[in-house]
Amino acid sequence: MMESQSRLKPGLRPFCFSVKGHVKMLRLVLTVTSMTLFIIAQAPEPYIVITGFEATVIFFFIILYILRLDQLMKWLFWPLLDIINSMVTTLFMIIVSVLALMPETTTLIILGGVFGLVAALCCIADGILIYQKLLFNPSGP
Repeated sequence: MMESQSRLKPGLRPFCFSVKGHVKMLRLVLTVTSMTLFIIAQAPEPYIVITGFEATVIFFFIILYILRLDQLMKWLFWPLLDIINSMVTTLFMIIVSVLALMPETTTLIILGGVFGLVAALCCIADGILIYQKLLFNPSGP
């Protein structure tokens, strides 16, 4: 039993234990932390709504990959949707974070902006990981 587990191909590893899974979960944690700080600080509503929406989308992508629904629904090209989501999330998180770092804000809003910028960096890393997977394995799942 132990030998069969150690012989698993890297592509057969569960999503939670892959680098892509770790980056996506880190993205979720950073985005939720940013949103929580914005809620506690009573930041402007667009900050809360945008980070909440992004956290929801990231959560659904994680569920999609954990349940292997991307393998079940082959009629959609999931890696392309994931890359587009990473780019859009990066753009929104950078905008919200830069606005949150303006001088007239409170400490909690600034912390939310910093966590948002780190989340944007994770979005870029996530997009690069997906792109490399497509580049090196275009016909794979």
